Amino acid sequence: MSRLPGLRLFVPVVVAITALLALGGVALAMINAGRPAAPATSAGGAVVESRVRDLAAIAPVASPPAAPVSPADPAPTAQVVPAEPDPTTPAVPVGDDQAPRDPVSQGTGGGQGSAPEPGATGASDLPLTPPRLLVISPSTLTEQTKEDISRLKHVQKIDSFDGGAVKVSGVGLNLIAVDPARFRTWAPRNIADQQRIWDALAKGELVADNSAARRLGLVLGSEYQVDGGPRLRAAASASFGLPGVDGIVGEETGRRLGLLPGVALLVHGPEKASTVLRTRVGRLLSPGSQVVAVGGARKSAREPAAKAADAKTAGTGKVRQVTVGRPGSYLELYRKAAEVCPGLSWTVLAAIGQVESSHGRNNGPSSAGALGPMQFMPATWKAYGVDGDGDGVADIWNPYDAVPGAANYLCANGAGKGGKKLEKAIWFYNHSWSYVAKVMGISRGYAAAYP
Repeated sequence: MSRLPGLRLFVPVVVAITALLALGGVALAMINAGRPAAPATSAGGAVVESRVRDLAAIAPVASPPAAPVSPADPAPTAQVVPAEPDPTTPAVPVGDDQAPRDPVSQGTGGGQGSAPEPGATGASDLPLTPPRLLVISPSTLTEQTKEDISRLKHVQKIDSFDGGAVKVSGVGLNLIAVDPARFRTWAPRNIADQQRIWDALAKGELVADNSAARRLGLVLGSEYQVDGGPRLRAAASASFGLPGVDGIVGEETGRRLGLLPGVALLVHGPEKASTVLRTRVGRLLSPGSQVVAVGGARKSAREPAAKAADAKTAGTGKVRQVTVGRPGSYLELYRKAAEVCPGLSWTVLAAIGQVESSHGRNNGPSSAGALGPMQFMPATWKAYGVDGDGDGVADIWNPYDAVPGAANYLCANGAGKGGKKLEKAIWFYNHSWSYVAKVMGISRGYAAAYP
């Protein structure tokens, strides 16, 4: 059984159920060196070529934002996230290929966890009970156990939910299944007021947690085929604040997914009593159960190293600076940018640059909002963009920033380790194994063209 850091997992069940909760926590290219090939257009409207281009003859140009693409254009935009994200850096998505999709990052710019949309039915009068503890049991919690917990001093409210993890293309997605009306009282006020979230749950759709959506590469509006199970549409995202929970579904959807009944329990009480409650609740649970602090209690228990990292970076407003300068050709730019990620071949960056924008010839924006020569989503760029030419700005449109930014992002996914790790990092850039094969094929073409 796989293990996520810091928390033991649930036993496997149907539909490739593997776990709940981690504490927190892509046509091979034809080689034709030295001669540009006729471009082909991908389903997303981006220029995609089947042969390697003469990189030494292409000069990088920092293009200004282009006119928005018509909504009728089916241009896609992938979301990508590090498999093992840096704990001090928020993970976010990138990329552009064939499958139609919408950006999960739209919440960062105005969808996830933002104020309710005008005219939405809010929950301003709803009495909210923020969870202090999240209990995880390897099996259904008995009624007696729940009653005993509810009788503890300081416990003001409890509620249990189904839970487990499904796999999508082999990637785990940790879920809990809820009755929207009941669970809404446990949500933060700004989330409880967003009617679209609760409508999505009522329709049997997935509401992803913001951080998990970015980390796992979920794309809002896209449907995901659960390994061995039904299709699941990611309809919205929000910050629920539950450690390790990647998403919320309705109870019926949970049953279809085969989630374990009654294995998750939320506990509400005074924040100041969270530590005592955690100990007392733990004593009432069966072996293998866990109690996870939520909200303010969780913050107070953070590791000193995490606190130090926060203190070091909070409020600086600085962007990461790397040194690539302003090379006169894409060939040299890719070579310099690869140095950002030791072990990463420049040919991989060149292949991605060709697939995504044909080396700056089609910088977007795509209809889904991907921008620049490496087709970053703005929220991804915010987390992984770099200042490559030393002008003090990390510019998503500037190839001298975008290419090393892509290297930075790939590295966060383990690309520097090569082999299967490299392939998986490319997959995270765009969730398609055919995309991985295309990039790897073009990469081999560049390696042969520029030995």
